[in-house]
Amino acid sequence: MQFISEQRLDDGVLEREFTLGDIPGILWTPASVSVPAPLVLIGHPGGMRRMYPRLVGRARQSVADGFAAATIELPGSGDRPRSAALDQARADLRGALEAGEPVGDEIVDRLVLPLVDTAVPEWQAALDALLALPEIGGPVGYSGGVISIGVRLAVVEPRVSAAVLFAGSFVPRVMFEEARRVTIPLHVLLQWDDEGNDRQAALDLFDAFGSKEKTLHANMGGHTGVPQFAGEAAARFFTRHLG
Repeated sequence: MQFISEQRLDDGVLEREFTLGDIPGILWTPASVSVPAPLVLIGHPGGMRRMYPRLVGRARQSVADGFAAATIELPGSGDRPRSAALDQARADLRGALEAGEPVGDEIVDRLVLPLVDTAVPEWQAALDALLALPEIGGPVGYSGGVISIGVRLAVVEPRVSAAVLFAGSFVPRVMFEEARRVTIPLHVLLQWDDEGNDRQAALDLFDAFGSKEKTLHANMGGHTGVPQFAGEAAARFFTRHLG
């Protein structure tokens, strides 16, 4: 991990951009750290620069609650090298949605499964580097992003002890079997009228999770209409499990 820039935000949060090999990322930490802070990994659907206003808002909330927060760019997104296969899968998905046609399992698998297979080891490598910093300790939470990435990370990464998942992306059928192996506490956000999400599939996925503690927080509205109080409830979830 190499830090390439540093700035203090207006609330005193220290924001540092870094690279991990060819993967760009951002780390936010409290203004002063007396003991190593718990860490929240902030997921997103790709395009870290484009998503920055929303990411920094979530990071500020985490830091205000006493945590460090970090994100990395997804494979094939932002400034990272493009993937022809991934771009084609995205184009096929957009075409199906614009035509009002059902999104077939084959498109979902081509879009999501290679992304999960590549992104999860990258998140684990980032976690190795972040936890080596003296200002960051455990426990670790994962928040948002492509829900299938969160599912896989919850299964294979024992250092992640709680997760807030956003039910706003298509889920390959094979991920339902992985969901049954998830045992950490979960807080799942669902926008009831999400125009790009299969609501019933999201409900079925929640039902499949093997966690003894799992909460579904459903609200009316579209994909970007998550109400502020829903975000506050997710923050309280992390305070209970990471604080």
